[in-house]
Amino acid sequence: MSKRRPIYRVIFQNQGQTYEVYASEIYQSDLHGFIEVEEFLFDERSGVLVDPSEEKLKSEFSGVLRSYIPMHAVIRIDEVEKEGVGKITESRTDPRNSNVSPFPMPPGPGK
Repeated sequence: MSKRRPIYRVIFQNQGQTYEVYASEIYQSDLHGFIEVEEFLFDERSGVLVDPSEEKLKSEFSGVLRSYIPMHAVIRIDEVEKEGVGKITESRTDPRNSNVSPFPMPPGPGK
């Protein structure tokens, strides 16, 4: 019996948006405070309908072999049975409207 290849759904925040990506490899990075995501999976449908959010995600990660995501940006990682459709959505950072808010960060230099 062959072992099936794991599929992970990674949900994280980046620049005011929530990303949902699928990958087959995830590791704790040697860079302190980061996770490594490799082998991104994108739905290769041959249909006529095109999801603009998924197309934006494909173009953003095209040519990326490995991505380092800060641990404080990760909302959730799930091992799933099958690949879904990746997407980018606007984050709702108002705590009255959402139960997800960005991790507080110190002000940048010169602020």
